[in-house]
Amino acid sequence: MILEVSEGLQYQTSDEEITRSVTTTPWASTPTSPTVKVYVEPSLTDVTSTVMPGSLSVSGDVITLPPLKSLTKGQIYRVEVKFTARGNVFECYHRVKCLI
Repeated sequence: MILEVSEGLQYQTSDEEITRSVTTTPWASTPTSPTVKVYVEPSLTDVTSTVMPGSLSVSGDVITLPPLKSLTKGQIYRVEVKFTARGNVFECYHRVKCLI
């Protein structure tokens, strides 16, 4: 199974605050207990509390993440979303590069 979302590498500037969502249908429907972690690549330093503070929400098969913000120019961020559905735990991720 492919864990990376189909949109691939996404781009954002250090001044932007962008709210993204994950549709879980490719994995399973009716997700529960979603969590998110944001890491700087390649060190995989956890920066969630700095760049994505806040709560996730679920509506149907869509998990909406808190806004991603306060990014550092040149860094690549790995956003990992974990959720439970049909008694299984699934995880997917997307990557965001900060351009300026």
